[in-house]
Amino acid sequence: MPMHYLFTPEGDAALVAILRGRPLIALDFDGTLADIVDRPSDARIAPELALRLATLTEHLPVAIVTGRSVDDVKGRLGFEPQMIVGNHGAEGGFDLREEAARRAELDPLRRLLIAHQMQLSGAGIDIEDKGLSMALHYRLAPDADKALTLISDLLERLDYPVRTFAGKMVVNIVPLLAPDKGAAVHDLVAACTASGALFAGDDVNDEPVFESAPDHWLTIRVGQDHPESRAQYYINQPQEMQRLFDRMLSVLITPPASGTASPAKP
Repeated sequence: MPMHYLFTPEGDAALVAILRGRPLIALDFDGTLADIVDRPSDARIAPELALRLATLTEHLPVAIVTGRSVDDVKGRLGFEPQMIVGNHGAEGGFDLREEAARRAELDPLRRLLIAHQMQLSGAGIDIEDKGLSMALHYRLAPDADKALTLISDLLERLDYPVRTFAGKMVVNIVPLLAPDKGAAVHDLVAACTASGALFAGDDVNDEPVFESAPDHWLTIRVGQDHPESRAQYYINQPQEMQRLFDRMLSVLITPPASGTASPAKP
């Protein structure tokens, strides 16, 4: 089914319906709460957005589900969510021993990339080691096609199975059996006994959430660059997240009309 624009009467009705329960609010970071920037270290949530998110945590459980590591994203938020899951779903779960084992699974890849670090750097490729995943950024590469060819050639030399997926000017590599964002959000819903989830994301690694979401969840893609997305709704750009949060808070804070149930608080 095609995505529909969220800010319509139909989209608003779906938003109000999910908020009348006690949903988990799960949100991607880059490209959703923060603009995509040339250097990932520059990304931050705007203060006015962080203020709305802080208020939202007073009413519902809020989770950040990001490709970044947990430690990396914490200082970029400007508010404290109840939960953070990092590394595309692989970090921040409930089994630390499994996380440690998966971290070690990427050691052969680390050795390969270190051995070719000068070649990668010369092609404008930046290596980001996030512990439970690796990211090869080529946003600053003078020739993106050549950068992708170099990355592909190097990964073919790896004799250890990993899972790779593209992003916005980045190639992500995770352990073969690491959980994805879809599994992570389902686990979070169960952990906080939520009625469902409202999830917003903008990239390929968010599709597992969109694809696995039950009908009563609300899924939102930021941007229309992926027409085959399985998200139910879309907004055009991260700047529209403020409008979404304002509407959510108006529903959560405004007393319901007579005869309707009020949204439960955590």
